[in-house]
Amino acid sequence: MPKIAKQILDLIGNTPLMELSAYSIKYGLSFCILTIVGILNANGQSYYDLSEKGVSCFEKDSLEQAENYFRQALKLDPTNAHNALLFSNLGMVQQKMNKHAEAVESYSYALNFAPIAVPILLNRGSAYMNIGQNDNAYLDYCQVLDVDKDNIEALLMRAYIYTQRKDFKAGRADYEKLLKIEPTNYTARLGLITLNQKDGKLNEALEGITMMITENPKDATLYIARADIECDLDKKDMALIDLDEALRLNDSASEAYLLRGQIFLSQKKKYLAKLSFDKAISLGISASDLQDLITECK
Repeated sequence: MPKIAKQILDLIGNTPLMELSAYSIKYGLSFCILTIVGILNANGQSYYDLSEKGVSCFEKDSLEQAENYFRQALKLDPTNAHNALLFSNLGMVQQKMNKHAEAVESYSYALNFAPIAVPILLNRGSAYMNIGQNDNAYLDYCQVLDVDKDNIEALLMRAYIYTQRKDFKAGRADYEKLLKIEPTNYTARLGLITLNQKDGKLNEALEGITMMITENPKDATLYIARADIECDLDKKDMALIDLDEALRLNDSASEAYLLRGQIFLSQKKKYLAKLSFDKAISLGISASDLQDLITECK
């Protein structure tokens, strides 16, 4: 899922009490620190010192230390109006540590200070998605679009949520709007193809994925996606050809082995199916998820 990099400077107005620096970090997240003359802790470290150390640790991928410094700064001055920035920074550190539930809490505190901050809403939406709270994520993406109707990430993620809900009309509207803004957006194009497949518009989906393959002939993911559509169209021989090409391009594509195993199983080629499932498991797919399929191979 992509993050939109945006300056967080809009969260607060210009003031002589602080100096802001924006940092671009992995995943396109916006990161800011602020310089404030203020309270010192027992070690003589100021709110700014702790904030700056948190940023420095983050940039060095010392995530536990970064989290600790941001917490110290927040504890040092818990009522500071600029804690929206620190809570947001803390949330991003926690997301990178896969502490998604804690990240949601941090972003929520940040939003108490800045309720319509688009970058924070996007990041909280992402954290909600990571813990399976898609309905809450949906509300955040809707709020973003109330403020910024053309926001790419919010349109993309809301369309995905609509597709999961089988609200294909609403999902299609978001994908089509996004593609008017960015006609070549890879994720949106693939998302619309997936929506068409789920909506039973298989020929339309096949046409769309074939066009993408023509433009990106070395993309293994696209061949796997087309093979899946071809299976739905009962064109399993064509699907196997596409899966062979996907594996030629990327022999670690676990989903290709999984789909190939399912095709072989449907053709009563149980031995070949078992080999494919075993390979998929060796590449990271959960054995428990495939247990029923493997049992059918006996």
